[in-house]
Amino acid sequence: MMSASQTPYFIWDYDLTDADLRAILRGDDEEQKAWLVARLLEAARYEDIWQYITLAELRGIFPKLQLKPRVRSAWEFALSVWAADQPAEPAHEH
Repeated sequence: MMSASQTPYFIWDYDLTDADLRAILRGDDEEQKAWLVARLLEAARYEDIWQYITLAELRGIFPKLQLKPRVRSAWEFALSVWAADQPAEPAHEH
């Protein structure tokens, strides 16, 4: 488990702590939030993504994300499968 003052592995090139990331995700700056969610999807392990965002949050911000084309298409596919296959959350542990 990571402490709030550690820099998460997927954000190695920024001086941001776990607490900083959570503050960004709870904050009102949609541009910063979109940047961070894109970084999560592109660089974090699948199971770690869900430690920071919910599927509902991902669905809401997804259209605003600047993602590499292959990453975008993979997540678009996943979101479409999850939309067709209830329950609305992917299988993951909290």
